[in-house]
Amino acid sequence: MGVQQASTVPNVPGSFVFGVDLDGVCADYTLGFREIVAESRGVEPESLPLQRSWGFDEWDLDEDEFNRLHRYAVTERNLLRSLPMFEGCADSLWRLSDAGVWIRIITHRLYTNWGHATAIADTVAWLDEAQVPYRDICFLGAKPEVEADAYIDDAPHNVNALRAADNQVIVFDQPYNQDLPGPRASTWLEVEDLIMEMAASHEAIQPQLPGIDAGADRLLRRKSEASD
Repeated sequence: MGVQQASTVPNVPGSFVFGVDLDGVCADYTLGFREIVAESRGVEPESLPLQRSWGFDEWDLDEDEFNRLHRYAVTERNLLRSLPMFEGCADSLWRLSDAGVWIRIITHRLYTNWGHATAIADTVAWLDEAQVPYRDICFLGAKPEVEADAYIDDAPHNVNALRAADNQVIVFDQPYNQDLPGPRASTWLEVEDLIMEMAASHEAIQPQLPGIDAGADRLLRRKSEASD
């Protein structure tokens, strides 16, 4: 498994590369961050609705306060190591990996100045503790510069930028991205099915991660069915 911080990341010849965002897709950032915001204000977490806009308008959270609380949450409270995972995420990614899909984690978690070491360490620890399979991980903001055959993201600006560069992008359903057209998934089982369909038409697949028992041959069977 490799960690990338370069401005561009090449594709992997002969593989179907799936670019996976973390916050809002694998990890429930809203739920985890809500605890920090509620604590700082001395209010109950339930007073901050989970159905929120991209800019946290419903929490009356301006940009300066968000930056301050996010920095505190990452550097002092290790938020990125403790976020809850969306149901079924790890299991679906294992099944995709076992089927030959190259999992590439792509995240813009180096957002907080002077907190990069903590963000990277806590991200890798979270992935390990959650038992999420991946071949490499990229920390960068300009996601169109990371080559993949398909992506999943929740952020409207990322989805639009990726699609503007002619990429296949699955929208992971969140309250703040309802205006975006599909393909869309609200569960990881739906994500898994969409990626299997996309990968089935790909020319080649990658063997399983080394040291892991081979999974079911679902992708090979799906490719065979697609060619019949």
